[in-house]
Amino acid sequence: MSDRIASYEGVLDAARQIAPAAVRTPLIESPALNERMGGRILLKAETLQVAGAFKFRGAYNRISRFSADELAAGVVAFSSGNHAQGVAAAARLMGTRAVIVMPADSPVIKIEGVKAFGGDVRLYDRWTESREEIGAQVARERGSVLVPPFDDPYVIEGQGTTALELLEQADGPVDQLICCCSGGGLMAGINLVLEARSPTTRSWAVEPEAFDDTARSLAAGERVGHPQGPPSICDALQTPIPGVLTFPINRRVLSGAVTISDPEAADAVAYAFRTLKLVVEPGGAAALAAVLAGKIETAGRTTAVILSGGNIDPGLFAQIIEGRFVPATQGVSA
Repeated sequence: MSDRIASYEGVLDAARQIAPAAVRTPLIESPALNERMGGRILLKAETLQVAGAFKFRGAYNRISRFSADELAAGVVAFSSGNHAQGVAAAARLMGTRAVIVMPADSPVIKIEGVKAFGGDVRLYDRWTESREEIGAQVARERGSVLVPPFDDPYVIEGQGTTALELLEQADGPVDQLICCCSGGGLMAGINLVLEARSPTTRSWAVEPEAFDDTARSLAAGERVGHPQGPPSICDALQTPIPGVLTFPINRRVLSGAVTISDPEAADAVAYAFRTLKLVVEPGGAAALAAVLAGKIETAGRTTAVILSGGNIDPGLFAQIIEGRFVPATQGVSA
């Protein structure tokens, strides 16, 4: 990789690059949700993206730029699941092999999804091993290209195409945009677009309570991590610290960051299914959870909400929609 930095111009180029392969996902509006929140809520359904999450955008934007030698050498990635599936899907489309380093406690549906796209899975313990070190070692051994989940300018720019579409699909100004935040790649890509195209739109990041590194970093004015706590059902959002490339963008543009609990995430998953008729995973429903829980004021405003992924474990989904979900902190594992 060069020392180039992610930019709005790069997002425009990414939109052209991924157009033949990515889905232009719909922007959905629900009268029931509008009535409940007292304002317009526009839902960007990245659950309907290739491989079930926004991650395909960044993965394809990077891998589709590989040289012939890089395609022959293959790709390595580390991910809890959605980047993993996005990389595996992009690699298959480009005719190359993918090795994915995934936490052993990843939802089975995500592990099986990677395998279905032809990817090879290498499991690790997220609490005692470093996925970055393992990924780098596998890449060295195979001579492959490592594609990180967020700290790559092409990945950031690919994710930013989500906001390009959203602004084109909205039939008027968007007052605020709410998005889940893990390493910050999607948030950073979106913020590059808002900064250039809709600077009056306020952007908010949403994190699980025990994984509030972005909120802590915004407060500190620099990248900081969070104390190790219990795992969250928002498996896609369990990163230890914001990205080196993503945080400067997000610090510059974000209006703030809020947190949600596991019960609030579960409530959003259930609401999406029962009322919106959409299947959304807990991490993918984080922004919706923040709205439903009143963490960000929506009355009298037009609010865009990113539904970032829909790859939920069937067993957990059944527990949630049947009202049987009990948070792990209450003694029953999710």
